[in-house]
Amino acid sequence: MELNGSHVVVTGGSRGIGAAMARELAAAGSTVTLVARSAGAITSLADELGGHAVPADLLDRAQVDELIPKIQAEIGDIDVLINNAGLETTNYFNDVTPETIRDLSVLNFETPMVLTRAALPAMLERNRGHFVFTSSLAGTGGFPGLAVYGGTKAGLSNFVAALRMELKDTEIHSTVVAPGPVDTQMWDNLEDSADFDDMLKRLRQFQLIPKKTPEYIAKQTVAAIAGNKRHVRTPKRLMTNGMLREAPTRITEAVLKGVTLGPQPGSKS
Repeated sequence: MELNGSHVVVTGGSRGIGAAMARELAAAGSTVTLVARSAGAITSLADELGGHAVPADLLDRAQVDELIPKIQAEIGDIDVLINNAGLETTNYFNDVTPETIRDLSVLNFETPMVLTRAALPAMLERNRGHFVFTSSLAGTGGFPGLAVYGGTKAGLSNFVAALRMELKDTEIHSTVVAPGPVDTQMWDNLEDSADFDDMLKRLRQFQLIPKKTPEYIAKQTVAAIAGNKRHVRTPKRLMTNGMLREAPTRITEAVLKGVTLGPQPGSKS
């Protein structure tokens, strides 16, 4: 994907990985549209980057349904959609409220699928596009304290695997970003909780949780979009987790090689 001159939409673009991605994309020559509930934060960043800000609550299904048509009508065709907005929990499942379970399920899993579905027809018509999904190392296996969060991210990764197969005969690509610890509020919350001291101590003994910066993840993601790469995975020492999660997908792809699947370039829906 040629990023210079492309229009990129970043959800959850007010801070952390989303804001870092926006800056990196703008540096690559993209026009960036930022989406988040924090109108002030995304407006300030959009002004800095010469982009656009579209405030929206992505837990509100009506606003989700309106978002992509609104951006297409007011700003223009979307070349890259980065589904980065998300919520997390750092509690044992017994302490997670039903409301939190529902909110994570909607924002982390349902909303990216709905936004992707809305953006896909125009990409198919132009036979050009790229989807990015911010998942997590927690989506490759179970981690105590991340039951709901990891469950939604695992579902997201499986969705993308199927979508990629359906779009294999097009020039529409996808990247799953699945980092381990990142220097954001979520990891701070996990480290600040005494409940997980022993678990984190054990993981550190095996040197399995080196922390990356949002800027590092952003650089890796932009490179993956430019190179049409499937994955961004960190840390490298846990690459096996991602490879094992990917193995059933690769088997299915091999079995279905040569089979015509999904919509064809130039199709409308």
